[in-house]
Amino acid sequence: MTGSSIVVLTGGIGGAKLVVGLSHLLPADQLTAIVNTGDDFTHLGLRISPDMDTLLYTLAGLADPEKGWGRVNETWNFMAALRAVGGADWFALGDADLALHVERTHRLAAGETLSTVSGRFAERLGVRIRMTPMTDQPVTTRLSTDEGELDFQAYFVRRRCQPKVRAIDYIGAADAQVSPGAREALQAPGLAAILIAPSNPWLSIAPILALPGMRQAIRNAGVPVVVVNPLPGGRAVKGPTAKIMAELGLKRSAASIATFYDGLASAILLDDADAPLDRPHGFTNTIMHDLPDRIRVARAALELAAR
Repeated sequence: MTGSSIVVLTGGIGGAKLVVGLSHLLPADQLTAIVNTGDDFTHLGLRISPDMDTLLYTLAGLADPEKGWGRVNETWNFMAALRAVGGADWFALGDADLALHVERTHRLAAGETLSTVSGRFAERLGVRIRMTPMTDQPVTTRLSTDEGELDFQAYFVRRRCQPKVRAIDYIGAADAQVSPGAREALQAPGLAAILIAPSNPWLSIAPILALPGMRQAIRNAGVPVVVVNPLPGGRAVKGPTAKIMAELGLKRSAASIATFYDGLASAILLDDADAPLDRPHGFTNTIMHDLPDRIRVARAALELAAR
């Protein structure tokens, strides 16, 4: 690799773990995370950005290590009071977490972009790497299921991924624009590689790739694109990846993941439990329980890109 900066496409907890690993290997000004916002939605009048917030809290050292989402040492007085008056309590909002959503909603209503608001939050919480939303326009991941059409949070949180998925669409993506931060990072003259985190390809990465011009911008970058397999040994570490693949008629394997990224990826980082593929690849233990694991996987992805 001749450049110095790295871009990572990410969403969810697995993606946040990889970004943390990268943040321990690279100077802050050489790392940009382009984050999925297809999960964003309005709840109780508040604009919520779950993947942005998961990454923000993780990088700021505020994430709850047990739940994997929300803030550590959270309190739940708001939810208890909401439940007492019959409010919608299916999406949990902790007291400290609530402040972020209130401030985001206030600033968006005042005309600020999601990029600007997110950048301010990162600065205030001491996050030095650039984390930018994929777009500043609303995009909604919507699933066609045996229970009808469900937006992502209704499927993922309210129904706990139980409905059978028949198809997935990204409402609003065709009319959205790649965010300024994402576009700048992909066009940076010092770009060395693009990594795709071990996030759910259909729920976390596909919304990013659905934006007009995003795939072409990745290709035009002219740098290695390395995917970290989110399905080690054909099993999902967390979340509904394997379930959704089976319901869409896909084999639960690294080969299926590689096929999903055909025409985009240069190589795939496999887990030690995966079989070799007939395309460029590398191996490591991709399970990330702790910080050393995250650094190990991040280093293996960078080394594969360099090769």
